[in-house]
Amino acid sequence: MRAESGASAARPVTEHHHRDQRKIDPHRGSLLADGSANDDDRIEIGPTRLAYSEWAEAGLQLPDLLAMREYRWQRLTRHVVERDYGAVLLFDPLNIRYATDSTNMQLWNTHNPFRAVLVCADGYMVIWDYKNSPFLSQFNPLVREQRSGADLFYFDRGDRLDVAADTFSNEVRLLIDEHGAGNKRLGVDKIMLHGLRALEAQGFEVQPGEELTEKCRAVKGPDEILAMRCAVHACETAVGRMETYAREQVPGGSVSEDDIWAVLHTENIRRGGEWIETRLLTSGPRTNPWFQECGQRIVQSNEIVSFDTDLVGSYGICVDMSRSWWIGDELPPPAMVSAMQHAHEHIMQNMALLKPGVNIEALSHNAHTLEPKYQTLKYGCLMHGVGLCDEWPLVAYPDKLVEGAFDYELQPGMVLCVEALVSPEGGNFSIKLEDQVLITEDGYENLSSYPFDDRLMGR
Repeated sequence: MRAESGASAARPVTEHHHRDQRKIDPHRGSLLADGSANDDDRIEIGPTRLAYSEWAEAGLQLPDLLAMREYRWQRLTRHVVERDYGAVLLFDPLNIRYATDSTNMQLWNTHNPFRAVLVCADGYMVIWDYKNSPFLSQFNPLVREQRSGADLFYFDRGDRLDVAADTFSNEVRLLIDEHGAGNKRLGVDKIMLHGLRALEAQGFEVQPGEELTEKCRAVKGPDEILAMRCAVHACETAVGRMETYAREQVPGGSVSEDDIWAVLHTENIRRGGEWIETRLLTSGPRTNPWFQECGQRIVQSNEIVSFDTDLVGSYGICVDMSRSWWIGDELPPPAMVSAMQHAHEHIMQNMALLKPGVNIEALSHNAHTLEPKYQTLKYGCLMHGVGLCDEWPLVAYPDKLVEGAFDYELQPGMVLCVEALVSPEGGNFSIKLEDQVLITEDGYENLSSYPFDDRLMGR
């Protein structure tokens, strides 16, 4: 008994020490300021100690993640009801993240779709996950059931894919009988062919779920905006590390585009970011034409470096900003400075058009006009929405506008990326600029604060 009592008396000291070591923030209790578990072993992807400390130093308010998840769930349910659907069935990993705030091998899932989420008209939400990982969404009580069996791709199911699709579609039918009043109008975003045929065989009238989710996601709630502010800060901090590396190391003559780009990846992950969707960083003459991907080229001193982050960062929020830098001790050519000033004017004048109630197609007609020499290689759009990734809506240049495709008005809570690609046809450089802008109740707020290169701006 004495030995047992001694062990019992010693245990709390050992456990207390162990518990403190496992906390993300040893100075806090069981929850962090955003409502997530203060536990280094928590299931869901989240910001790191480094990110939390930088946000605290910057005075940023953290989102309430429980409130953010509730907001998204309520919006999805409302959009289902407004369209008179029995449910919406989601396969897109970003839509699943929006609905459940859970992740599972996101990039692998984009080409091997094994996850699905059903949001019924009464709000009942079910996830089909990888067969050994139903626990990945159990932190979110809004997800009422975890199942498996939505893996409707040939690599996994082989020549019995039709059997798996039939089983899955029958589960969907039974759930909608119970939680969607048997309404066979079903929104679906992205689905494999056998899955679509199986749903139709069950009598479902498949509707465009992507239209529902894009419009649902377009208007951000208060906590989503707080999360985005944190993500922007983390991204811009990472970009700052990348710029410092480039300016210090390029003059040595052994740094590649990939070396520079790798810094952004590293710093994003260090802050709890997730991935980068593109490889859009190039140098010197490789910047023109735009959309070449970064590679092994050694960046030379006194050259331009242009990039587009396309970064899925903290809280799974996309931060899509672009900058061009002049790297070296000489002055950039006058033509490059003129192009940079023109690009800056382009995004600032277009940004000034943003406010609630403005028609999206009217933005196209009223936008700043690039000089003729930059028209051929201009960017694919004037602006686009952003949230968990690049999202609806797209604001087209006037010569690319399809009348009626985006005949909607801006609303408070939308976030748009304002773009400029100023690239002379047949030239040896491109200027790429982009800021991320929130539509407020009476205008707009530029969420981006990263400075523009002084020498390219002619300052």
